[in-house]
Amino acid sequence: MKDFFDYFQIAGLAFFLTVFVGRTLYLRFSRNINPITLGVGKKGLQRIVEIAFFVGLLAWIVEVLLYALHTKSRLFSAPFDTQLVDTMPAKIIGAALAIIALIIFVWALASFSDSWRLGIDRRTQGALITNGIFSVSRNPIFVFIDLYFIGTFLINGTLIFLLFAAAAVIGLHYQIVQEEKFLAETYGRAYRDYCAGTGRYLGRRYTSH
Repeated sequence: MKDFFDYFQIAGLAFFLTVFVGRTLYLRFSRNINPITLGVGKKGLQRIVEIAFFVGLLAWIVEVLLYALHTKSRLFSAPFDTQLVDTMPAKIIGAALAIIALIIFVWALASFSDSWRLGIDRRTQGALITNGIFSVSRNPIFVFIDLYFIGTFLINGTLIFLLFAAAAVIGLHYQIVQEEKFLAETYGRAYRDYCAGTGRYLGRRYTSH
């Protein structure tokens, strides 16, 4: 049964990377849009956070593959390799979270259309998207990453994946706050009205008139 979770993680990463790269290449060459804007035109802490996110994501992908392939090599050795959780229920919950995360990811990209960006794009902003999955979450891509990282921790159960998940949740929350400021400046009242009716992470808000 443990082999299943190894295959599952490899298949999940392959699916994610295929969709991610495919969408990136489509926007770049078919729509003449560069969706990868991490660190571009940024200074100070914002630039550091965006670049650190990209480097961290690459390290996480490599570490997941090393674990799933049962190699002797690790990017992070002991004590980061310490086993914290190793139960079948945790692995099943982790796999379920990863599946939900990937569904959210695909739905978010479909809802984004040409407005998808990885990082804050101050040069070529897309349209404000409020339909599709964005009607129930202002930040579905970040929800996807949080759930996927948490699910991966539950599957593998080691300290390094717990640290990855914690860093993702904290770092992405900071990124969300920065993007909210940018979106409020860019879209004004339309974005503020959108925020009033849709949760930062999940949920609809109904106000009486």
